[in-house]
Amino acid sequence: MGVIYSILEALIPFEFIDYAFMKNALIAIILVTPVFAILGTMIVNNKMAFFSDALGHSALTGIALGMILGISNMNISMILFAVIFALLLNYVKNKTNYGADTIISVFSSIAIALGLAMLAQSGNFNKYSSYLVGDILSISNTEILYLFLAFIAVIAFWYFTFNKLNVTSINTTLARSRGVNTKTIDNVFAVLIAIIVMISIRFIGILLINSLLILPAASSRNVARNMRTYHLFAVIFSLFSGITGLIISYYWNIPTGPMIVLISGLIYFITFGLKKKIKEWHSVFCTKKRYVSSLTYLCCLDNQFLFKLLIVYYFVSICQ
Repeated sequence: MGVIYSILEALIPFEFIDYAFMKNALIAIILVTPVFAILGTMIVNNKMAFFSDALGHSALTGIALGMILGISNMNISMILFAVIFALLLNYVKNKTNYGADTIISVFSSIAIALGLAMLAQSGNFNKYSSYLVGDILSISNTEILYLFLAFIAVIAFWYFTFNKLNVTSINTTLARSRGVNTKTIDNVFAVLIAIIVMISIRFIGILLINSLLILPAASSRNVARNMRTYHLFAVIFSLFSGITGLIISYYWNIPTGPMIVLISGLIYFITFGLKKKIKEWHSVFCTKKRYVSSLTYLCCLDNQFLFKLLIVYYFVSICQ
């Protein structure tokens, strides 16, 4: 970590970078925000926004079960419960005719109620109440390593399964006809979300985790014109929100998690307000590009009569 610390000190001219906990927080944000952005785009595409929220709520139950079973590392108990929770939710969703939002709401309500009841009964609720809002400034080197592994896992999953996951989100029947095992893809994706959410929840917070997954993707969807820019803008918005939120929270003495969410929300409303204008700019740009391409083609014609005729048609089209 010493080499990374030296690079950060050389690149960032702010005083907060002198503190080790701020360096760790910055490294964590640089790792986790692209992960959330990429996962968020896939979650939004697959209409699973409430699913990630339900997983966040299930963390309290995972903590409570870990205490009952004597598991000292709460990350392990949360991940194990979240994976079972995700797979069971997918199974019930595929076996019923109810909408996905109804099934997710049922599971989410039961999970958070069960977790609160078990923690309250054991008298340990106050001990783990910090999980509600998180504390990224307390992240350790070991947790940063977990985030790095999660970053690699998400990039690998996105690279190898994006097309399959995308066609599944468009039409399940079409995906099956193309030879895609939709159940396996859904289950692997659900398990990946569960693991990433549980790894991140201690320093992001149960109440905020879903916001950081959904807001950058939703903002990007307002301005992106294709799938490539959709992912690119999501990563940019997520990184900007994370780094800016960390800096502002340091100087204004505000919790980092809520500050990051507020900036993400502000970006969403800005992109939403500019959505129509950006669409108009894109339309004008594409029109001009088409005209320039047409004019280039005209200049290459040998037939002078045809050339003059098409030139007239070209200028008439512009004037319309």
